[in-house]
Amino acid sequence: MLQQLFPKYHSRFTQSSAAPLLQGFAEWLIQQGYAHDPAHNHVSRLRRVLEAENPVERRAPFKLDEIAQWFATQATLLSPSQQPLYRGTQHAFERYLEAKGQLVKPTPTGRFEALLDLYTRRLRDLYGFRPNTISQHVVTVSAFLEQALPADAPLASLTREAVEAFVTTVGNRVTRQTLQHVVARLRAFLRFCHEQGELAQRLDRIDTPRVYRGELPPRALQWKLVLALLRSIDRSDPAGCRDHAMLYLMAYYGLRPSEVAALNLDSIDWVAQTLQVEQRKTHSTLVLPLSCQALRVLRHYLCYGRSGSRHRHLFLRHRSPAGAISRCAVGDVYEKRSRQSGLPLAGTSAYSLRHAFAMRLLERGIGIKAIGDLLGHRSLESTCVYLRLQVDALRDVALPLPQEVRRSL
Repeated sequence: MLQQLFPKYHSRFTQSSAAPLLQGFAEWLIQQGYAHDPAHNHVSRLRRVLEAENPVERRAPFKLDEIAQWFATQATLLSPSQQPLYRGTQHAFERYLEAKGQLVKPTPTGRFEALLDLYTRRLRDLYGFRPNTISQHVVTVSAFLEQALPADAPLASLTREAVEAFVTTVGNRVTRQTLQHVVARLRAFLRFCHEQGELAQRLDRIDTPRVYRGELPPRALQWKLVLALLRSIDRSDPAGCRDHAMLYLMAYYGLRPSEVAALNLDSIDWVAQTLQVEQRKTHSTLVLPLSCQALRVLRHYLCYGRSGSRHRHLFLRHRSPAGAISRCAVGDVYEKRSRQSGLPLAGTSAYSLRHAFAMRLLERGIGIKAIGDLLGHRSLESTCVYLRLQVDALRDVALPLPQEVRRSL
């Protein structure tokens, strides 16, 4: 692999004292889907660091802190513009060593590490929570413990006042709807601590602000803005082809960003002309009919926007390492394209396309139950919020004022 990456001067690498590490690192980069140039640059930078430190004298496994020290030493010799590149190489090298079982991470020293580990297993095994949901719970709980308890205080010393202070602090910087989620996670953790005997008194009875659905209507784009956004995307380059296809599916089929990211090549049935969507919230599979226009959009993307990759995911990153795009990246694509379009889309998000899809169906007379099924809503209440946005329909069903009331006005 070193000869392929460095055909003219591969001897500098193969005869290096760090040759075994460089060879293994180069092979791993290619296996992970890195293109030639990024892999070439990562291996070159790693050679400079390793030869300066001569880590071969130390046998694997390597400690995370000593690797950080190698790169920190090299950073003192670099210009500011080069330092981020070396940090990227450091992170890639650490992932390589971890994948090979040659990296020793520091043992966690957190006071509540064992308790959080037990709580994580409970969320996963008993409640069946997905990794993203578990991560949200752990982040909330960790932030709470850090703020609510002094450095040396045991969990048993936790007070109701400390819990309320944390809720107040969070409430000052998030919306009331977000605060509801935070409080729900906090209640679950405090209930768990009481059941485990870590807390003598129950502290999970926390007042939470009521969120009235009427004050948080979905932000649905007007359909003409949706069409203008899609037309504004330049499809002459691969990234444009991909971005157009992703936003098209969200607008015309109401897909969530996570559902777009989860699509793979087998999700499309070209014969039956259908799209199979794994709905994450309802844990069900939805089969949607693909229109002729949708088929053209997908064919154009596969021909001109997706490289011949061994990855089976439909939408891939355009930067190394090659692989599936993430749901967060789908949201970033929307923000980037809406900003480039010059359209009045400030304050909207990728979910605004999904809301526009729901409103379009509602305006065409599709029933609420059918719309909810297409959107993957578990509760009809979630779908009914779109009724508030259909102002014209509300005017039609409004009752006239009684005559005596009109006279008083």
